[in-house]
Amino acid sequence: MRDIDNRSDFNQSVHNSASVTRSDKQAQQSTTAIIIERRPLIRDLLSRCLTWASGFDVVAVATVEEGLKYAPSIDPRVVLLSVIGSSQSDDNQQLVERATQAFGDTAVVVLSDVEELQQVVDALKAGSRGYISTSMSLDVAVEALRLVRAGGQFLPANCVVGPGSAAPVDAAPVVEERRTTVQGLFTARQAAVVEALRRGKANKIIAYELNMRESTVKVHVRNIMKRLKARNRTEVAYIINQLVSGNKVACEAGDL
Repeated sequence: MRDIDNRSDFNQSVHNSASVTRSDKQAQQSTTAIIIERRPLIRDLLSRCLTWASGFDVVAVATVEEGLKYAPSIDPRVVLLSVIGSSQSDDNQQLVERATQAFGDTAVVVLSDVEELQQVVDALKAGSRGYISTSMSLDVAVEALRLVRAGGQFLPANCVVGPGSAAPVDAAPVVEERRTTVQGLFTARQAAVVEALRRGKANKIIAYELNMRESTVKVHVRNIMKRLKARNRTEVAYIINQLVSGNKVACEAGDL
């Protein structure tokens, strides 16, 4: 009976050790995000929704200054900055600039009810790494934050300048430089796969770098090829390079 008890204690000890190991790994892989939103109810809702949908560790605060107090101890990977009203107002423009400068290398993403090209451009000029509109779904917003966390940039699809589109003169250099959603043809996740394909990376490497299953990468590749009317990965790379350079190709957004 004592041997059985000992074995039981040993098994329980192994189970507990395994649980601790898994928890440690999860802690190492977790991402901390700061939400800056001055309205208490919206702040609480954003925090709960983002935590539930993304698995991020979320710290929600009312001001940039309050977020900076937490930053040294939590090492945030991304900051979601809620901007109320038009970001073209001096107050909001200064808010975005202050946040991007204060958080340094930490990516700042603007959240706004407004989805206009000039406002997106202004946010990019101020140093933000992405722009999320409240017209997007929660799933899309989460994928946008993951893309930014991984080093990419995210813009609303209908705000990206496409070939032949009219845009403010001062918008062209910024949008051209940061055209990471590839003319608005793809979701944030697909855009990350597209960029990897453009660099000639294999599915296994893409899966590893983007933290996806290889089977998921294959699905994305098939959908990308279908959307671009490409027959193979080489054609995908060629078409994307043409789109990024601003040249017209047969698969413009209006033709899809």
